[in-house]
Amino acid sequence: MTLSNDRIVIENVNKFFDTQQGKVTALNNINLTIKDGEFFCIVGPSGCGKTTLLRILADLESASTGTITIEGSTNNRPLNSMVFQEQSIFPWMTVVENVGYGLRMRGVPKKERNEIAAHYIEMIGLTKFTHAYPCQLSGGMKQRVSVARAFANDPEILLMDEPFGALDEQNRIILQQELLQIWEASKKTTVFITHSIDEALCVGDKVMIMTAHPGSIKTIVNIDLPRPRDISEIRTTVHYNELFQEIWLSLREEVLKSKLREFNN
Repeated sequence: MTLSNDRIVIENVNKFFDTQQGKVTALNNINLTIKDGEFFCIVGPSGCGKTTLLRILADLESASTGTITIEGSTNNRPLNSMVFQEQSIFPWMTVVENVGYGLRMRGVPKKERNEIAAHYIEMIGLTKFTHAYPCQLSGGMKQRVSVARAFANDPEILLMDEPFGALDEQNRIILQQELLQIWEASKKTTVFITHSIDEALCVGDKVMIMTAHPGSIKTIVNIDLPRPRDISEIRTTVHYNELFQEIWLSLREEVLKSKLREFNN
């Protein structure tokens, strides 16, 4: 039985894939609890199963063994919304139609969903582009729309798979700060995958470091940087650099293991 503030409980989860070379273990004995309202980041070497774990949480894949419990509410909110690394907004819909899409699928009246969409469009700074189509937006603007759509749908949990990974550094920083602004207003339980230690430190409450394949939990680091956060300011603090060093030393060992395994294969 979970405590009232435990939003996600993962118990003894394993994931196996059948390949021509035999059974491959993607995830190995994952046991994890994520608290309600927590911004939980996951880092690890390529191929360690980060995205597989997120897809299991999103019910896009099933665990081979083990159980996952997500505590929901009784107000008919969707269990989750997912933001992918690739741009995933609909090219035939305007910005307001894209942001309100999840609400439309839930049967929310047009006037109400447009009001909700307008709120989040304003938060991401795209009010002037409310009726624009994706072909009229930059890559960074499209990803802002994806983030706004996820929050507008008001899910129990938000799942983000390297949402800013394809962006240049300037747009990445802008979107990180905008994400923090929206998250601070909602305190929505968020699971966020990234390859960037800096990004995890800027947005996260905790950072889970995964081992090289097969993926398991190596350690979880508490990010006790004060909130609300100004990204440009926290990067200059001594504690930020101490946390960065702690995570990198742990992650570096797993990255080297992964590279050595690739070399031997």
